[in-house]
Amino acid sequence: MTTLDATDARLLLELSRSPRATGVELANRLSLSRNTVQSRLARWEGAGVLAGFDRLVDPRALGYPLAAFVATRVDQHRLDDVVAALTGIPEVVEVYGMTGLTDLSVKVVATDADDLYRLAERILEIPGVERTNMALVMRELVGPRTAPLLERAAGR
Repeated sequence: MTTLDATDARLLLELSRSPRATGVELANRLSLSRNTVQSRLARWEGAGVLAGFDRLVDPRALGYPLAAFVATRVDQHRLDDVVAALTGIPEVVEVYGMTGLTDLSVKVVATDADDLYRLAERILEIPGVERTNMALVMRELVGPRTAPLLERAAGR
């Protein structure tokens, strides 16, 4: 993973404010050369610093108004297989490896309560999944964000 400096943070903040801005526009706004902007953008792409476009699409706009976190206990010898199986379920939008009593935190989206029930069954059917506990998301209070971290890194 690439470590970002203050100039990187300033550029990323401006890009988050104006995602469609061209390299020339970003360079002008930040008093940087176009080459500096282009090389940093290319470096971030190669290093995986910038998340994919799909993270910007709200699942509700695709007909998935429900979200839940599924705390999943897994046979550690089958962890890779479980993760591969979860990746094959389109409604699984995030999976995190955890410490403590939960091995994986799996975020799923669903069309309705019956669809959520179907997903819970599908996850439990995966060989290596030992136990699950589902918690329905009632409201997103603080969404995914990095702007406060970028502000700090930019020295603001």
